[in-house]
Amino acid sequence: QVQLQESGPGLVKPSQTLSLTCTVSGGSITTNDYCWSWIRQPPGKGLEWIGYILYSGSTYYSPSLASRTSISRDDDKFTFYLQMNNLKPEDTAVYYCNAEPSENMFLLGYGTVWGQGTLVTVSS
Repeated sequence: QVQLQESGPGLVKPSQTLSLTCTVSGGSITTNDYCWSWIRQPPGKGLEWIGYILYSGSTYYSPSLASRTSISRDDDKFTFYLQMNNLKPEDTAVYYCNAEPSENMFLLGYGTVWGQGTLVTVSS
């Protein structure tokens, strides 16, 4: 079973860039088994999808965040990354990486996998 682990800074100053890493174990990020996403949850609010990267390397972003967000991966390190520029206090949230199974994997009984989340606070 795939497992995910987020890592990154807990505190970032406004206007700076956030870089988060999601380390994947138990699966490959280059096969069509999962869609690899970043999702966040601001304090007291619901989940917000940020974007995802497919096994092909194609990326898709939330329109509201696309202008300052980038998702990439390192196949050799079994990791994928989130970079978000020009951070604002309203970007304060718990950031999760997430693996959504493909239809074939779902039919085989594999479900969505979440990392434990990492709190990022944007403050001077």
